[in-house]
Amino acid sequence: MTADGQGAERTARPRRADARRNQRTLLDAAAAVFVRSGVDAPVRDIAAEAGVGTGTVYRHFPTRADLVVAVYRHQIEACAEAGPALLESCPTPYEALGRWVDLFADFLVTKHGLAAVLNSDDPGFQALHASFLDRLAPVCGRLLAAAEEAGEIGPGLEAYTLMRGVGNLCVGAESDDRYDARRMVRLLVAGLRQPR
Repeated sequence: MTADGQGAERTARPRRADARRNQRTLLDAAAAVFVRSGVDAPVRDIAAEAGVGTGTVYRHFPTRADLVVAVYRHQIEACAEAGPALLESCPTPYEALGRWVDLFADFLVTKHGLAAVLNSDDPGFQALHASFLDRLAPVCGRLLAAAEEAGEIGPGLEAYTLMRGVGNLCVGAESDDRYDARRMVRLLVAGLRQPR
């Protein structure tokens, strides 16, 4: 180690990166278990999915509320990061918008029990809805603006309106096997397209 302490910094950084990776692994595992079994799934199922002991889950997330909030925020961030990536990789802004709305719908449909969580009196849960809108509305707005500028959709649709419409189409979809929310959402997005 050098006299200025740089060796200690080099040693500490990989541990922080490992800790972040481990936390992402836990959040991905918890999200997968929540999709299958709801937010009340046993912690041992989440630990098994992540390949760790239950103590590791509790070390990162001491309460179920901590875990649910962290998973929700993690999923919001993944959806937010997908928007710019899709604009870069898709052939047209309209296709990027459609693929992002699919991801957004999947996020809404597969979050068993989160509606109840969002209505909770817990202050950590109350902040989720505001965080959700603050992070995702600008991403949706950017996608809409790009598709509008390309002449692929008509003018004037606000991100909040589209997100609310998608959300309404997804309500209750997780508890009704006969209802295909994703198909309805795709029909909504198809209706945005300007005729050529």
